[in-house]
Amino acid sequence: MNNKNYDLNVTTVEMKNIVKMFGSFKANDGIQLTVHKGEIHAILGENGAGKSTLMNILYGLYQPTSGEIYINGQKVVIENPNKAIELGIGMVHQHFMLVPPFTVTENIILGMEPTKSLGRVDFAKARQQVIDISKRYGLNVDPDAKIEDISVGMQQRAEILKVLYRGADILILDEPTAAITPQEIVELIQIMHNLTAEGKSIILITHKLKEIKEAADFCTIVRQGKYINTVNVDDVTEHDLASMMVGRNVEFKVNKKDITPGEVVLDVKDLHCLDYRDVEILRGFNVQVRRGEIIGIAGIDGNGQTELVEVLTGLRKATAGSITMNGKDAYNKSPKELFDMGVTSIPADRQKHGLVLEFANHDNMVIQNIDNTPFSKNGVIDRKAIFDHSHDLFEKFDIRPRGAEGNPSGSLSGGNQQKVIIAREVTNDKDLLIAVNPTRGLDVGAIEYVHRYIVEQRNKGKAVLLVSFELDEVMSLSDRIDVIFEGKIVGSVKGSEADENQLGLMMAGGGAHA
Repeated sequence: MNNKNYDLNVTTVEMKNIVKMFGSFKANDGIQLTVHKGEIHAILGENGAGKSTLMNILYGLYQPTSGEIYINGQKVVIENPNKAIELGIGMVHQHFMLVPPFTVTENIILGMEPTKSLGRVDFAKARQQVIDISKRYGLNVDPDAKIEDISVGMQQRAEILKVLYRGADILILDEPTAAITPQEIVELIQIMHNLTAEGKSIILITHKLKEIKEAADFCTIVRQGKYINTVNVDDVTEHDLASMMVGRNVEFKVNKKDITPGEVVLDVKDLHCLDYRDVEILRGFNVQVRRGEIIGIAGIDGNGQTELVEVLTGLRKATAGSITMNGKDAYNKSPKELFDMGVTSIPADRQKHGLVLEFANHDNMVIQNIDNTPFSKNGVIDRKAIFDHSHDLFEKFDIRPRGAEGNPSGSLSGGNQQKVIIAREVTNDKDLLIAVNPTRGLDVGAIEYVHRYIVEQRNKGKAVLLVSFELDEVMSLSDRIDVIFEGKIVGSVKGSEADENQLGLMMAGGGAHA
């Protein structure tokens, strides 16, 4: 569904033969990119393929080792983000650059505050500018809300407003749909079309083939740092794009054999808890997960999923109810107590709760088990055992770049950070795996691997609780889907019998099925 706002006679961005070296590692190897006025141009590639590196070069965060950049037909050197902004380039990063205690308006104007007499900030003028820009492009936000109090989707809108406020005509969106809900994705695509209708050009970095088909006009594919092709999105299928991206045929369907679930591992009854505003958000939540089954929790963001996971992993206290693990009391236990009882988790926020970004990858791989054999012996850490374990997982889970086990986890791409967490958690060999948006930011090839490992856990007799905003993922992986609405389960369906429309109705609070 192309937006057809583009003009092929007007080129806004041209990147020629871009090479970027990090030591001996070639992150970009002769990449080409041409973007036209009013165009949505997707960049598609596996995790670690060099997409974000290329865009960081365009935004002035990195300098190319070689190659040329042209903006609006003029050759330029973009030595820093200030120069990029001056050239009309704005970037919305995958992990937002916002100050949580500040309001939306304060974040948007930060560093470019309008002033009045005696150099005082003119907040009334700034607030009105934010309202005017948001109305113009359909970016409805509360200018007075604090960032820490609004949804991820609203934070993203604030980021887009921030670059528009600075006069950007070329917008780089890095994985913009990785952490937002399906409804917010629909709204974002409409916002993108509103922007291109005004002559803006958008470069969209994404792994999501469905969204490329729905939003983009053209798509440039990169693989292992190299330029593969640029295609008109109307002329290719999702399978065509996937094959070009990974260099092989990709299986979209999850292969899952029928097995009979065993005894109950996790039993949650009549659970209640408060959200950050001290308002009750879980209101009598019930779920059971047995050995050898995947229970999917489907629901629109904000119905208590986040708080549920926090309670089950020891990050938040419940106010009432009961939780048992293998028949033992697990109510309001600490994260370490729950881990020792057999709970392991893939968290929703990989950077806040999944990794210590400053730690080396091999240390993050064993962070919960570093005091256990074989990683410690007689109270002494065995560095070789840790490194060998990490090296094996890098190979098995295709974490890139190879040989980065000793590098900080913060140096990896977002998708490869996710792979580090998944590799660690599925090899922890616990009775219950809680997987929260486990394929966030992953390419289709990596999603295929992750789904296989989650099903493998289930086939080994583990219990899996899947909480995901990707309805396709919930439907394809789950043996049973429990729908959450306003803090409680309103219906349950077999995964094999799930219907997207029926689930959507239940997620909105209607059409419950037991």
